[in-house]
Amino acid sequence: GLGDVYKRQERRNMKILHLADLHFGKILQEQSLIEDQEYILKEIINIIKEKEIKALLISGDIYDRSVPPTEAVNLLDNFLKILIKDLKIKVFIISGNHDSKDRLGFGNKIFEDEGLYIESKYNGRLKKVRLEDEYGPLNIYMLPFIKPVEVKKFFEDDLENNYDLAINKIIEKEEIDKSERNIIMVHQFVTAGNVKPERTESEVLSLGGIENVDVSNFKSFDYVAIGHVHRPQKIGRDTARYAGTILKYSFSEINHNKSIPIIDIKEKGNITINLLPLKPLRDMREIKGPIEELIKEENYKEGNLEDYIKAIITNEEPVYDAIGKIKKIYPNTLKLEIQNSKTINSNTEQNINLEEVKKKSELELFSDFYKLQNNLDLNEKQKEIVKNIISEVKHETN
Repeated sequence: GLGDVYKRQERRNMKILHLADLHFGKILQEQSLIEDQEYILKEIINIIKEKEIKALLISGDIYDRSVPPTEAVNLLDNFLKILIKDLKIKVFIISGNHDSKDRLGFGNKIFEDEGLYIESKYNGRLKKVRLEDEYGPLNIYMLPFIKPVEVKKFFEDDLENNYDLAINKIIEKEEIDKSERNIIMVHQFVTAGNVKPERTESEVLSLGGIENVDVSNFKSFDYVAIGHVHRPQKIGRDTARYAGTILKYSFSEINHNKSIPIIDIKEKGNITINLLPLKPLRDMREIKGPIEELIKEENYKEGNLEDYIKAIITNEEPVYDAIGKIKKIYPNTLKLEIQNSKTINSNTEQNINLEEVKKKSELELFSDFYKLQNNLDLNEKQKEIVKNIISEVKHETN
């Protein structure tokens, strides 16, 4: 009857926000990003209030380095205070490869009474926290960043250095009730068969794919909350996602659109994911062209002059105090590059054949060097000058 319809409408389910790779304390080209991080956290808190989020998952790399600066610790402290004390939501944190397991794990037993769950070390079993909503139990499994060498003592088999096998064994050990809703938090390089996540040049991962962990290891879970790769993306299936970073943390990320996934999980099998865009205090972008164009008011007046800038200057002739001129307009210019016909070839690797070098005269060798530096051949007048210098030097040394 109507009463049942009303009850069904009243059903409240668990809305979950997934973050990762906060990198508090990040410094880029000597510029601290703490103000930008503080700003984006306020944006995230507004989203949590507005969307009535009940649980927050943070999948590793809370800090940018194992010994974080004081202001980074204070930033996390204030963020957690608002979430736990003021908003009364449950917060789940696992360690990433940038975090110190011991520092991040400090006080975790005490915090659990407040609804803050931190798992920074694997101790032989996955930490499991059982939440309840109108649709029944919802289990959060917490798997901090592991290396096979750190967990091999918990297994009889030899894990060698096989990350995929290590994760497989860790999950195999758990008795997962597949009739319930299960979420796992993980911070590893998760791939899907031959499909690797899109990553940037700033993310240095080991060669040869030894760190790969296949997403099929997590098939018992309704959602896989992954950290480690900076571009937000799904891997293998819609419900296995890298949250991505909350800000752009290198110039190789300038084309990323940062977003955060909200997981709306109703009854088993009924899960929707909404990606909400994040707008930073300062964007990170590239400007390129002759310096006289870059400093023309009509070309910059529309943009935010406070943005973090990588400036590429394309003038052929040297520019006096290029960085000073650019910084006058964009005070947060962090990088300056020159790109012109002289530099275009300087990045290409040269294969030097020693036998060929031995056959060449000094003039030929210098001509090759000049062309490599300037992308131009010596003209006749320059050749004469070089010839004279070579003969003078030879004359002096004989």
